[in-house]
Amino acid sequence: QVQLAESGGGLVQAGGSLRLSCAASGGTVSSYRMGWFRQAPGKEREFVAGIIWSAGFTNYADSVKGRFTISRDNAKNTVYLEMNSLKPEDTAVYYCAAARASINYIPKRDSSYTYWGQGTQVTVSS
Repeated sequence: QVQLAESGGGLVQAGGSLRLSCAASGGTVSSYRMGWFRQAPGKEREFVAGIIWSAGFTNYADSVKGRFTISRDNAKNTVYLEMNSLKPEDTAVYYCAAARASINYIPKRDSSYTYWGQGTQVTVSS
């Protein structure tokens, strides 16, 4: 059973940066795909970015391409989401998710992920 714990959220002004972390425990995630999702008030949860742990293959939502970067640290069993040029519309609760991956494919549906963290709030002020 994999447990995921996010951290790094907070309040930032528009144009600023934050780095979210997702620490995995309870097992190795080297054969997993990892994803970041977000949910704003009154909206559905949406895909932000994903990575195939073993290959390092990544995918991003169009709304964050060029601004956000997903990466992983094998030694720390941790996935990061570096967020730059933040906008007020990036305000949401950000969730880390994981699922076993057999191919280099990163689905954007949240139902394709098995394990979820508790979420971390990101608020971008204008």
